[in-house]
Amino acid sequence: MTIGIMQPYIFPYIGYFQLIRAVDKFVIYDDVNFINKGWINRNRILVSGEAHLFTIPLKDASQNKLIREVELARDTSWKKKFLKTLQQSYQKAPNYPKVFPLLEEIVHLEAETIAELTVYALIKLCNYMDLKTEIIPSSSVYNNTSLKAQERILDICRQENATGYINAIGGMELYDKQKFGEAGIRLEFIKSLPVSYPQFKNAFVPWLSVIDILMFNEQENITRFLDQYELL
Repeated sequence: MTIGIMQPYIFPYIGYFQLIRAVDKFVIYDDVNFINKGWINRNRILVSGEAHLFTIPLKDASQNKLIREVELARDTSWKKKFLKTLQQSYQKAPNYPKVFPLLEEIVHLEAETIAELTVYALIKLCNYMDLKTEIIPSSSVYNNTSLKAQERILDICRQENATGYINAIGGMELYDKQKFGEAGIRLEFIKSLPVSYPQFKNAFVPWLSVIDILMFNEQENITRFLDQYELL
């Protein structure tokens, strides 16, 4: 069995879902420290032909808290504003009639934490894209927060009896193939290859949230994009 492990990101880019597709089990790493100004509660969509950063507001977010402890802001007015931005930006996109109701359902979830919202969103989006990979939060299973960095990842792999572990390419300097090999685990890194598609009549803006891909592409194209990666 091959597993992947990543922090929860809200409406992440296609590379996140490529990793989910490449593994048998995907672990959402929700019991590690929150990262300010990361991708946990932010991403980018297309607005007026340019990349626009959206942020889901949080309550007392801190790098001293675990991701699963970080609560959403009590003021929920962001939901209406965010959905209005999506409507104004994508209402003429070919798949808007199918995708917008799904995003509405996700945004209106009565979640208390960003982790809860993100896990729900990932499962819903994976179902829409016909991804069958099992998704589980790390906080619900492994009980190994005393371990750090590579040793914790290795422990999760051992607990799952994994024979392979795939990490985002940014981890090439963090994880040692020899160390994993000694544990009987094949370590690989996933590299996303560029994808492109028509975005109205604008010059193409790459690496936006998966929202953009869903708005402009049918399932056949989405499946093709999910396979556009290399394992190193």
